[in-house]
Amino acid sequence: MPFYVRQAASAALAAVAALAGSNALAQVNMEEGKKLFTKTAAPACALCHSLEHAGAQGAIGPDLDELKPDASRVEKAVRNGIGQMPAYKGLTEQQVKTLAKYVADVTGAAK
Repeated sequence: MPFYVRQAASAALAAVAALAGSNALAQVNMEEGKKLFTKTAAPACALCHSLEHAGAQGAIGPDLDELKPDASRVEKAVRNGIGQMPAYKGLTEQQVKTLAKYVADVTGAAK
């Protein structure tokens, strides 16, 4: 097999592996986001908010499936609180970003 063919094949395999890895990472982040929404955040977001993907049927806060907040809006609300929603000071910066991306992705706001 000529060198340039081997090089192209190697590049193609590397691209496929990278895509597979990014899909696996995205799945892990979705699972972590759901866990943050339903369990880790204290109090859990799911206590107040409805979010179909998380199986949450909260009745106090807005229905996030209807609101469809983008990630920056979720980050701001989680960091600072809004209305009766408290600020979540116990979450790390990465947890806030993961949670915000999860909500934006599953509500369709990220599209």
